[in-house]
Amino acid sequence: MLKPKYLQKIKSQNPLIHNITNVVAANFSANGLLAIGASPLMSAAIEEMEEVPRISNALVINIGTLMGKEVAAMVLAGKTANQVGIPVVLDPVGVGATRFRKQTVATLLKEVKFATIRGNAGELATIADVDWKAKGVDAGNGNANVAEIARIVAEKYHCVVMISGETDYLSDGKRHVQIHNGTPLFPKITASGCLLSAVCGAFLAVAKPEEYFDAMVEGCTTYALAGELAAKQLSDTQHGQFYVGLLDQLASISPEQISQLARVSYE
Repeated sequence: MLKPKYLQKIKSQNPLIHNITNVVAANFSANGLLAIGASPLMSAAIEEMEEVPRISNALVINIGTLMGKEVAAMVLAGKTANQVGIPVVLDPVGVGATRFRKQTVATLLKEVKFATIRGNAGELATIADVDWKAKGVDAGNGNANVAEIARIVAEKYHCVVMISGETDYLSDGKRHVQIHNGTPLFPKITASGCLLSAVCGAFLAVAKPEEYFDAMVEGCTTYALAGELAAKQLSDTQHGQFYVGLLDQLASISPEQISQLARVSYE
């Protein structure tokens, strides 16, 4: 049984989460962080990247809509975050779609130490160099073992890897977890994965490095369950209501609900 302890820390500590994210996701990610009890700071100006991480509690790097000097800003922010010891999350949106995205992620993985890499199966398969047919920024499809992909990437980059989908897979290379909560409505709204990465940043912000795996399990379960609860009374076509309902559930979900309703299996 999952025994939540990080959600209440977020609400009491109100950690500042620095997001370098894409234009599609920025508003939703900021509102989602506010809902769960964190404080969002959205900044991608390279001129600020040696200062903003120093006042933040976590950094989330999302490559969804790369523009201008953002890659250099991401690298500088990541290095600064590493220097000051705050966790860094990588969301490699659509990494397999173009050579530029692949090169960007390769550069980030070389220059920055990440606490977590979170993406869909297609994105993590690309990083693991496993054959997979992704579609743009969508997960696509393939026959590879998703749990094995998570393990491969976790071992290679010494971090916690989370692959989101119908079932969510987490691995730190040694421990492996599956989360069975969620809803088919998640991929029906834009930026649901981007917000999950931001939420991961909030949970890592209130955890010690040796607790990052446990914090990720709780954070990803909380998010999946919030979506499940939001979708409970909705039809398959009520995408807009789900968008709003997810924010409402993130604001209201309790540790008791997580403990009672989490469907998590440990391997």
